[in-house]
Amino acid sequence: MVKEFKTGIAGSFGRPDHIAVERGLAEFRCGRPVRITRADDTIVAMPVDGMDDNRLAAFRRLVAPAKTDLVITERRARALGFEASGAVRITLTDRDHAAAIESWVGAADVDQPRGISPTGPASDAAIELAKLAQRLPALLIAKGDISAASSPSDLSLINVSADAIAHFRKEAIDSLAIVADANIPLEGGHAARFVIFRDAIGGSAVAVIIGMPDYSKPVAVRLHSACLTGDVFGSRRCDCGDQLRLSLRCLEEQGGGIVLYLEQEGRGLGLANKMRTYSLQDAGLDTLDANAALGFDDDERDYGAAARMLQMLGCTRIRLLTNNPTKLDGLTRAGIDVVGRIPLQGPVNADNRRYLTAKATRAGHKLDHHLLNALADSDDTPERAP
Repeated sequence: MVKEFKTGIAGSFGRPDHIAVERGLAEFRCGRPVRITRADDTIVAMPVDGMDDNRLAAFRRLVAPAKTDLVITERRARALGFEASGAVRITLTDRDHAAAIESWVGAADVDQPRGISPTGPASDAAIELAKLAQRLPALLIAKGDISAASSPSDLSLINVSADAIAHFRKEAIDSLAIVADANIPLEGGHAARFVIFRDAIGGSAVAVIIGMPDYSKPVAVRLHSACLTGDVFGSRRCDCGDQLRLSLRCLEEQGGGIVLYLEQEGRGLGLANKMRTYSLQDAGLDTLDANAALGFDDDERDYGAAARMLQMLGCTRIRLLTNNPTKLDGLTRAGIDVVGRIPLQGPVNADNRRYLTAKATRAGHKLDHHLLNALADSDDTPERAP
């Protein structure tokens, strides 16, 4: 009876492997190491993001006598000039200091480090955990189980299953719940209701319902990734703020609709990494190459949460306000019936021209011929690309 009672209580707070991932995320966000295991592959991993020489030395002491290596993604390896077909491990020496290691994971122009070797599934899971924590996908690792006896008494490592990390995104989506809503009158006379969603790890997304949409018919919907620089401060480096404002006007004209305002800054990289890509773009890279240079995919967003939000609102047939075919595909795969697309064409300026050009020519965004002509006719583009 006692055992059943304890099991019942534990189950009320979540599955142990899911809780372990949540705690691992907290450790990574604080720059601390965790132990990650899968079958016979065990590592201790710590994000390079935010590391200094003191923390590097502490990690080496923690895992000694095991060797400390650096793990980077295939995309970062290729940016460094390596031929890679997956994440790779770079052997470090005791002479490698934090600044040099950080340059290997994020600098645009850096000498190629020493040779590479393949990683295992635990290292792949560590990269995924770093992305979930919105840290750079680069980690210090030590292979093998670091026993409690060799660990200092003032640090207890969290144990995380690689398989649990692999399933974590879907479980976070499944945990979405509506926690609050309120009527918010918007500038321009838009009548709106803000519905706040929260997942099990504290993430918050918002459905902004404009007017009184009829859910028995296809509803006009905009998936909008949060953009602090564009939405709030009017940055000219992107078209995000323009598209958000166009969406509100369009939804009003359509008789109502929904804006899903999603926590996907920088196409899912997070605000800090987005600023890092801007620095790389100032050095001459376009928006997609800058992502690759930091080790990320062209687009790290997942639209499962957006689909789940629409389903919870009772909205499963939509017309999507977007120029991005990937959004249509992502929602369709997640069970939303996308019956049409409404384009959103913002203005072209000298600061966003290369950004829009990259989206049209490399990411497949559907821009109308007027906008494409404006891009072709512009000759005042600055050297940077947002």
